[in-house]
Formats: sequence, structure tokens, C-alpha cells
Amino acid sequence: MNFNLLTLFPDMFPGMLGQSLAGKALERGDWSFSAINIRDFATDNHKTVDDTPYGGGAGMVMRPDIIEAALLSIPQAKQGRKIYLSPRGKVLNQARVKELTTQQNITLLCGRYEGVDQRVLDAHDFEEISIGDYVLSGGEPAAMILMDTCIRLLDGVMGNVDTADNESFGANTCGLLEYPHYTRPSEWIAGNGQTYEVPDVLKSGNHAEIEKWRKEQSLKITEAVRPDLLD
Repeated sequence: MNFNLLTLFPDMFPGMLGQSLAGKALERGDWSFSAINIRDFATDNHKTVDDTPYGGGAGMVMRPDIIEAALLSIPQAKQGRKIYLSPRGKVLNQARVKELTTQQNITLLCGRYEGVDQRVLDAHDFEEISIGDYVLSGGEPAAMILMDTCIRLLDGVMGNVDTADNESFGANTCGLLEYPHYTRPSEWIAGNGQTYEVPDVLKSGNHAEIEKWRKEQSLKITEAVRPDLLD
């Protein structure tokens, strides 16, 4: 899987993706990336990439001609799926992540300032994806999050192939939030002086009862935290 990153800050990458499982997968060649500096395609001496918005308003807007020049520096066959990270996009979820992992190439446009000129999005069929209902200073952190969600699902990245199915939103949790986890010691005295114990059912060895308990806990947590998922 290859990611093309259109950004004003190419040195931000691979960032956190150069560490842990994603970093090892990068070294193995399970995924790759190319960070293209949009500013390299500016045409004036000041390397200007933005201008004031038509209609007035605060902030600056990234120019369509310069973004297009950066995009077209990527061979057509390598551009693949084109995504603009934007708070007004469709919210990224696990189902969309799984669908994205079927792509060999993905081009991610990281906006800055007030965003990018709508015309370049229309001209090149960019889809807009949001990582949540909030606004970042730029699209780079959002791009890293999207990349991480995809990379961890690639074959061989996670040691246990069943891990993803047992997580929140996974197949084995029926799209609900994940149940609680416990490990040793079975009895733990916290700093507040209270004793916390592992639920007896998890120490019982009765796998049917454990599975039942986990499903009940997933439902309970989802009802309390994300009731919208039950719809």
C-alpha cells in the first residue's frame, strides 16, 4: 500500500508512523509513502501557495493551480484514491477503513489555512473525509491517523490476525464497543487504597460464560457511551 501526501510540511512524515508496528511494516516494505511539498510548485519568488478568499472573510485559501501542479507530479497510475482531509467530510469509521485497505495507492491532500479552493477538489474528484467533529491546524495529523488505521490492518502488521475483529467496531463485537480487559495481578491495590479484582468469570475457564460476559459488557458500555451505535 502506498500513500502520496500533498502537504506544506513534508518533514512531518512519517512521524509517529515510523515507530512501533507501523514503523516495522515500513521497514519491511508492507507500505510506503511519498511526501510532496506543495510549495515547490509555487510560481513566484516568495513561493506563495494561498490567496485571499473571494467574497471576503477571514483567513487565506490554498490556490487550485498550485495544488493541481503538485498532484500532477504524481504519475496517473500512482495517484489512486484521492482524499482531502476535511472536517466537513464523511466521518472515518472502521467500515470505511477496511474499504480503503483494498486500495494499492491513496493520495492524501493536507489543507492549511482556511482550506483549499473548491475547484481543485471538483476537477480531480477528491472525496472528503473527516476524523471527527473538530478542527485541526492542518490536515497532516488527520492524514497520519487515516494512514495508521489502514496500515495496522495490512497482512502481517499485527501479530494476531484476529485482533482487529475483537476490537471496538470489529466483526466479533458486532460493531459495538470493546469489552474491558484484565491481566495479572488478579488482585490489585491501587494508589487510592482500594482493592480491585479481576471478574471471577474471566478466571473460571468456562469459555462460553466468558464469551457471554464479554458480549454483555460490550452492550453495556455501548449503551452508556455510544448509544448511537445501537441504531
